[in-house]
Amino acid sequence: MSTMSATPKDFPGHEPDPAPWWDVDLAAYLSRLESQRGLSEHTVAAYRGDLTQFFRHAESLGIDSAAGIDRTSIRMFLAHLDREGYARRSVARKISAIRAFLSDAVRRGVLRANPADGIARPKSRRTLPKALTQRAATSLLEEIDGDDPKSLRDRAVLETLYATGLRVSELASLTMDGTVGLDRLVVEGKGGRHRVIPLGAQARIAIDRYVRAGRPRLVGDRPTDALWVGARGAPMSPRTLRRTVRNRAGTFPHALRHSFATHLLERGADLTSVQQLLGHVELGTTQVYTSVTRHHMRATYERSHPRA
Repeated sequence: MSTMSATPKDFPGHEPDPAPWWDVDLAAYLSRLESQRGLSEHTVAAYRGDLTQFFRHAESLGIDSAAGIDRTSIRMFLAHLDREGYARRSVARKISAIRAFLSDAVRRGVLRANPADGIARPKSRRTLPKALTQRAATSLLEEIDGDDPKSLRDRAVLETLYATGLRVSELASLTMDGTVGLDRLVVEGKGGRHRVIPLGAQARIAIDRYVRAGRPRLVGDRPTDALWVGARGAPMSPRTLRRTVRNRAGTFPHALRHSFATHLLERGADLTSVQQLLGHVELGTTQVYTSVTRHHMRATYERSHPRA
């Protein structure tokens, strides 16, 4: 017996919904972002989500084109976010996305002026990064001392994170050719920027043990140049690495990045060097770690000085 598949045209009144008015403009804008600024997929996805949310709210106000967006519609959107209880950091990010999109529209002649100009971003509370103490970081690494493949791999993962301050996406991108036997790493960070990071002795030892005695048993005969592989030999994604660190250390990879930076400053490294090692574009982004070290020194003083 033959079967026939129905299509929307077979049912009058069930045609697919037309694409929203912002669909083409948004797709073109995101394409320009990717090609001109080299943004990551995660960042582009965040832009898409924030702008889609704004456009849907604008549509609910009767706006049917980018040219119809004005300051009032933006302020009404911000009022909506406030009623919904969005965090200040999220609101600030959404305002930045809207302002950037509208600036692009001005450059292309769609708008005469940017209605988002002059709308202030809410000030976010800057929280100090959660860094481990030097003693806690050492204990954490030394507790992983098994000789099974997963233990060798996980020790190498954590040693590498603490020795280099890599982002988890950068960690996941490491390959055999670019890592094994080297005393430094060349990684591609945000915006396609490359940087060179020294690889400490303990991390080199851990990677060497993993590559010799752990990785071959995990990868089997599956061909891959990825340094980190899972139980079935497939390359580990940032998500898988994040979960591995969480299971082993009870924290996330970014805590080891924070610890890397904080401990360097506590031991006398200059701020500019730490900025370059972390891959920060702006020195101000790195300066938050000076607050961390001041906090640490104050706590140490109050705990140790007899007349504190």
